[in-house]
Amino acid sequence: MMLVLNVHYTRTSDLVIPDHVTTDPSVPIAVYRDGFGNWCTRLVAPVGQIKIASTAIVQGHGRAGSRSSVCASTHPIQDLPEEALVFLLASRYCDSEKFLQLAWNMFGHTEPGWRPRACDLRNSSTTTCHSATSMRAP
Repeated sequence: MMLVLNVHYTRTSDLVIPDHVTTDPSVPIAVYRDGFGNWCTRLVAPVGQIKIASTAIVQGHGRAGSRSSVCASTHPIQDLPEEALVFLLASRYCDSEKFLQLAWNMFGHTEPGWRPRACDLRNSSTTTCHSATSMRAP
């Protein structure tokens, strides 16, 4: 498995609690940095169930909801530069389809344009830096 669960390396100095990835049962973990600077975790999941967890606290700087972002706008997809399109692709590492309804529920009613709605999620249990998942291998 390849996982992208860690804070971007440019924000490591903002970690109050480190974002260590753990597994249960314990398996060897290797880490590397991808072409975007993301720390990636590589492991071989055993047959049966495995729990993968990561907990972190990141000190914020208030930039996401700052006044300077209020004038940001939405651009039609046809106007986006080609180098931005890779960020719109579904992930190969998680089942993006499972998050589709959640995204529509949370943002489907918003008007086009920049909105600080995503910033409000920091107090929601769905966006805390604690995550754990269990999966069963065949």
